[in-house]
Amino acid sequence: MPAYILRRLWQMLPTLLGVVLLVFFLFNWVGGDPAYLLAGKISNPAQIESIRRQLGVDQPVYVQIWIFIQQIATGDFGVSWATNERVAEIFATRLGPSLTVLVPMLVIDTLIALAAAMLVAYLRGSLTDRIVMIGCTVGQSVSILVYIIVLQYLLAYQLGWFPVQGWGAGLAENLLVYSLLPVIVGVLVSIAPDTRLYRSFFLDEIGHDYVRTARAKGMTEMRVMWVHVLRNASIPIITNVMIQLPGLLAGAFLIERFFSIPGIGREVILAVERSDFPVIKAVTVYVAIATMIINLLADLLYKAVDPRVQLK
Repeated sequence: MPAYILRRLWQMLPTLLGVVLLVFFLFNWVGGDPAYLLAGKISNPAQIESIRRQLGVDQPVYVQIWIFIQQIATGDFGVSWATNERVAEIFATRLGPSLTVLVPMLVIDTLIALAAAMLVAYLRGSLTDRIVMIGCTVGQSVSILVYIIVLQYLLAYQLGWFPVQGWGAGLAENLLVYSLLPVIVGVLVSIAPDTRLYRSFFLDEIGHDYVRTARAKGMTEMRVMWVHVLRNASIPIITNVMIQLPGLLAGAFLIERFFSIPGIGREVILAVERSDFPVIKAVTVYVAIATMIINLLADLLYKAVDPRVQLK
């Protein structure tokens, strides 16, 4: 196991280097000269040249790449071009609100989707199964904007159960008051596709010989489903859940924007609108690194769930 982990970490280096080069050339060449963006429309060549020296973009390409690698290694991406706030400080202050919404959303959605998928897989072919699948299809067809607008109007404006927008200073207040409606919206949006996906995993396992053997031994259907089927279907379920984890670092763009949550997602939207490249580059690199690390953790979870999995 340690040798496998070290080998995977070593294999991440060329992938990370490829991400670094892609992000560097994408933002430095395709994005245009940042000095012109910062100088604005009313500027002169002397101002532009001064900004280029301050940013280091007047240096040779290999020097700029080395500076970018140093920024990634130290976690210091400089300051925001729009607010002059340090990028590291932006992440430190905005990541908490995003996780306050997205972590409960992911946990609740996974648990409900698993329970619903197991129920309809157990009742496969029945009227309940068909009704739930039709409901999931309809739920997938509705845009997240519709969920946000309708639930804000009904639950916040009309019934007054939740605040429409805002964010507090304490974790308990945010978790129990301000994040409840955004979490409900997020769960309703994601539960339909996840239920359909998990149901297909369970149905695939139900047809295997070990399920028939377990039934022949006299095990109850619930034990067969919860012990045998769930465990063997857990690998693709883990894959689906782990794929969503890097997105926690990028935030929920629309939810944070509509509910005025000061998270990473809203900050990324503002950075795109302002052409704030340091913030955008930092988010891109962080998400890429998180994706590689989470892929490694997923492989280790596969081995923990199913000892038959060989890590090579």
